[in-house]
Amino acid sequence: MENTPASNFLQNIVRDDLAAGRVTEVVTRFPPEPNGYLHIGHAKSICVNFGLAEANGGRCNLRFDDTNPEKESQEFIDSILEDVRWLGFSWDGEVRFASAYFQQLYDWAVYLVEQGKAYVCDLNAEQAREYRGTLTEAGRNSPYRDRSVEENLDLLERMKAGEFAEGERVLRAKIDMASPNMNMRDPILYRIRKVQHHQTGKDWVIYPTYDFAHGQEDAIEGITHSVCTLEFEDHRPLYDWFINNLPVPSKPKQYEFGRLNPSYTVTSKRKLKQLVDEGVVSGWDDPRMPTVSGMRRRGYTPAAIRKFCEMIGTTRSDGVVDVAMLEFAIREDLNENAPRAMAVLNPLKIILTDYPEDKVELLSAPAHPTREELGERELPFTREVYIDAEDFREEANKKYKRLVLGKRVRLRNAYVIEADSVVRDEQGNITEVHAHTIPNTIGENPEDGVKPKGVIQWVSASHGKQAEVRLYDRLFNHEAPDRGDNDFMAHINPDSLQVVEQAWIEPSLADAKPEQGFQFEREGYFVADRDEHSAQHPVFNKTIGLRDTWQG
Repeated sequence: MENTPASNFLQNIVRDDLAAGRVTEVVTRFPPEPNGYLHIGHAKSICVNFGLAEANGGRCNLRFDDTNPEKESQEFIDSILEDVRWLGFSWDGEVRFASAYFQQLYDWAVYLVEQGKAYVCDLNAEQAREYRGTLTEAGRNSPYRDRSVEENLDLLERMKAGEFAEGERVLRAKIDMASPNMNMRDPILYRIRKVQHHQTGKDWVIYPTYDFAHGQEDAIEGITHSVCTLEFEDHRPLYDWFINNLPVPSKPKQYEFGRLNPSYTVTSKRKLKQLVDEGVVSGWDDPRMPTVSGMRRRGYTPAAIRKFCEMIGTTRSDGVVDVAMLEFAIREDLNENAPRAMAVLNPLKIILTDYPEDKVELLSAPAHPTREELGERELPFTREVYIDAEDFREEANKKYKRLVLGKRVRLRNAYVIEADSVVRDEQGNITEVHAHTIPNTIGENPEDGVKPKGVIQWVSASHGKQAEVRLYDRLFNHEAPDRGDNDFMAHINPDSLQVVEQAWIEPSLADAKPEQGFQFEREGYFVADRDEHSAQHPVFNKTIGLRDTWQG
């Protein structure tokens, strides 16, 4: 799979604007609504907005579009701040909030009323839908559209004072009810919401809509390139109408790019919330979730996510991106940077009958096959070790390259051993394998004539540590779980999480730092859980396998 950067049409626009002198400094913004956790699609938007500023010596603001306090919270604000920092980006100046501009936005609403371009409307929600028309039929003017400027100013001020109930009145722009663009049919500017705001408290009982606030916030901040996803393309005429009809300090331009739609993934905030609320996942940061915090907990790296966003490019069209591209970027990064270690997930005890019971031999192994600067790790070798049960058979054909009775195999970075006999329990299950070591088989020049069948991982039974290992896989087993008529909940992968409670790991892994990633040799990439891992109770999450095991 190629990992070369794809095209970025926005960079071409920015470069042309700078060359032509239309802008002298690039100023972008990332404007999340604080009503949920960020997901992989937001990560793409972060990379686009901050990336454009970085690539052109400009600035990028972080602004919370907090115009809907009913669904917003400080928890979401804090998580977004952490996610942006973790991805490796720094915003310009202080964090900004739409709510800091509420007074200015209200003053501009008054200005539109004074210019005869906005009015207070008494239609209820059902009536407003009826008057709005359809995609094929023009809307009808509200019976309140021709109120006088004086009456509208009075009603707007009374709305602001809290005199009316929620839904009783709204402020609407006076544009064109016959417009083929539904967004231009007298859109709502302000609605009554008698709820406390997480930033402004009880100062306001009316709140601006996203469409009214967004462009004006851009203008206040001097944004030169207001970048959003393609579903806002039909909103651009409205964005421009506000900019052109208000005395704003600058005139930003909106540009749209195709949103990121990965296969085998759901990114709707509503649906992600349903997964959390119904207990399908353990929370917003469950390692199976496509949230930034979930990917972080699973062991995905900021560098890999940024590389993935670069690989898929920034285009003007929507499309489905194969999630295997993200997984490829993760593997590439971890293969290059993750230290190696050994873990046994399905332990079977090997007793080396010729090895002294009290002997502990400290062997060394490289932490990484090509990164000498990562140093070496110490492996205690003892009479009893664990290997994976899949690595032993009493009989096997020549294709089986692991331990077989009467055959030899190398314990990685240690001795060649030969299996002699097995011990069974009352049910006939093998509980132990007795074997012996082959002398002088450690190092680069083992004894002449020794030809082991293969190499397997192992952990000392007396010096290794027990750990909980969580084996994560894709949450959905359908390529497009929520598209068309699909019920996304019907496509939950029942095997997306399997927990191994008594795995055995190298002793040094118990001291791993939370979020430290490793390649468990022959098993895949794993990360020490950021919340639950400790030396007393090691917990590792599977990040991804060594190779793609999915078909189709």
